[in-house]
Amino acid sequence: MAGSQLILQLHRWNVEHEHGPLGDPELRPYGNGVLLWFELDDFEAAVRRAANLKVTTLRERHLSENGNWEFWLRDPNGYTVVLTSPLP
Repeated sequence: MAGSQLILQLHRWNVEHEHGPLGDPELRPYGNGVLLWFELDDFEAAVRRAANLKVTTLRERHLSENGNWEFWLRDPNGYTVVLTSPLP
């Protein structure tokens, strides 16, 4: 897209791409030790959407030691996702 910049690209680990599969099915659990952080201008709306989807919550909405709001959840593939408000 014109004027856009790629920040993060995620692939399914078990799907063949032009470069071959990215994951090894022998290495489990998937997502162990990986945390994906997303800073959102609409943090409160994102937390409400997550609650409506009945996600697995790891840490409820809380004020972090950095002074921004965080909400930790687990995605369906086992990855930890952290939604954050912008840093003050």
